[in-house]
Amino acid sequence: MDTPPMPFSARLRAASQEVHAAAESQRYVTALVAGELDLAGYLDLVVQHHALYQALESAAEAMRDDPVAGGFVDDALTRLPALEADLTHLAGPDWALRTTPHPTTVAYADRIRAVGGTSPVRFIAHHYTRYLGDLSGGLHIGRAVARRYGLTGQTGVAFYTFDRIPRPTAYKDAYRARLDALPLSPADEAALLDEVLVAYRHNMAVFTALAGHVPDGPGMPEAVA
Repeated sequence: MDTPPMPFSARLRAASQEVHAAAESQRYVTALVAGELDLAGYLDLVVQHHALYQALESAAEAMRDDPVAGGFVDDALTRLPALEADLTHLAGPDWALRTTPHPTTVAYADRIRAVGGTSPVRFIAHHYTRYLGDLSGGLHIGRAVARRYGLTGQTGVAFYTFDRIPRPTAYKDAYRARLDALPLSPADEAALLDEVLVAYRHNMAVFTALAGHVPDGPGMPEAVA
């Protein structure tokens, strides 16, 4: 009896497993979860997130009615209002005048803008990489940050609170089912996978820039091809 083909979402996950693990093990991430950073070290991450989600959610609006990508655009995932609330709490109402994203973050956001509004499959790649990460390891990071700095969903970690997604595991399962149902050609599948790997490399470059906050472990930003 022939073995049924592996679903696309499973192949995507397997193909990106190594770079995913590398991103999760970045020194900044482990230090943040371990409570080794001061509040400024966490605030800097929120600043980078705001720049990235501004680009991603702008692309989502452009793709909302797209027959391929539109099914992934879900207002329950929207993070910008939460990020702005976090920044206001952590840095004050004038946070936009007092904070700046790192060059590596600008490069990442520029990549999202460059492909996110024109290529449905490459938009899906960035959407998948960020939001499924938020609903997986991101929830663990949010709990660790809240404990470390005495924050709540209303005071500094709203980004990690998905009020409209009470069952993250079920949501992720449904998301992967949508991936599996996409009418993708082999070239589309290859482009989507390629862009997921691009997203992870950009993400690691951002973490490398943030590693300057790690005590006794300064990091230098890395260029991303």
